[in-house]
Amino acid sequence: MAVFYCPLCRRTSFTGRRHRYSAAHRRRLQEALCRLEEEVAAARAAMDVAAVRPYDPAEHERRVWCLCCGRGVTRDGRSGALALPHAGLLQHLAGAEHRRETARFWRENRPDAALRERFVVAAEEYERFAAALEKAVGEHEEREEENIRQMAARIREAERRQRDTVCAALEPPTETQCCVGPPGCSSTTGPPGDTTGCAELPGPSVMQTGPDLSWMESGQALTFIGHQETEGKGNIHTGAKPPWLTDEDEEDGSKQQIGPSYEEFLRQKEKQKLKKLPAERVGANFDHTSQTGDSWLPSFGRVWNHGRRWQSRHQFRAESGGKKRKR
Repeated sequence: MAVFYCPLCRRTSFTGRRHRYSAAHRRRLQEALCRLEEEVAAARAAMDVAAVRPYDPAEHERRVWCLCCGRGVTRDGRSGALALPHAGLLQHLAGAEHRRETARFWRENRPDAALRERFVVAAEEYERFAAALEKAVGEHEEREEENIRQMAARIREAERRQRDTVCAALEPPTETQCCVGPPGCSSTTGPPGDTTGCAELPGPSVMQTGPDLSWMESGQALTFIGHQETEGKGNIHTGAKPPWLTDEDEEDGSKQQIGPSYEEFLRQKEKQKLKKLPAERVGANFDHTSQTGDSWLPSFGRVWNHGRRWQSRHQFRAESGGKKRKR
């Protein structure tokens, strides 16, 4: 019997083409057709209402596996920065190549013949969908252009109001705003010298043209301490030289070191390491700066003496008076 490889089941069969009539193959065929039919039904529903959306690669880069053609198809189309939902799949289903591959697939696998037309889209239906989709793209572009024009108009209006405000603040005062008092008042409501018009003006009747010095109380005057000779000095109070005028080399001829030295840094780093060790460890309180002689080796366990260790232990306890009495 010839060896046959089934791409749907992804297995090699030694029964030849009779594998296509087996129960396992028919079950997998039905499951695959149901998955593809769901995608085709969603695409057909999108044909009724042509819509466009902003393009998002994470959402609109999805691919659909076409069981009849044996390859993946991009589900959504794209027009510039816009995504066309289900346009790619519908274009594939309406193509002549997909129609030929669908006929071959039905001839080889023998599914229900009534289901064949569900997986094919007529060319006339796709043309109507393409026309509606093109119209939707045009309307969307017109709306975007209108929004841009409105935004530009609002920006120009805001700039105009800003210019008017600045011009109003910088223009010189008029005669009615410069009225100082009744003797020389000039108003548009009466002849020169008439004070009735000035009384009817809203707001303040006197416009300040110079600095206001009324904050200084009478009888209190500032004391002038004279000019300070600051030539060659950085601080007028202490006379100290500023740091940017200080020479790097002082009288001793060597540069002053700023901050701790490298040796101090290493010693501080070693201290930080010792802090992480247990405080009750052996040698924690040892003074490393003490002077030691040649006889510095310890003899607490009498390890270096002659004899056995248990004899050294008993001898040490006897000397220290810590030997336990026998009961």
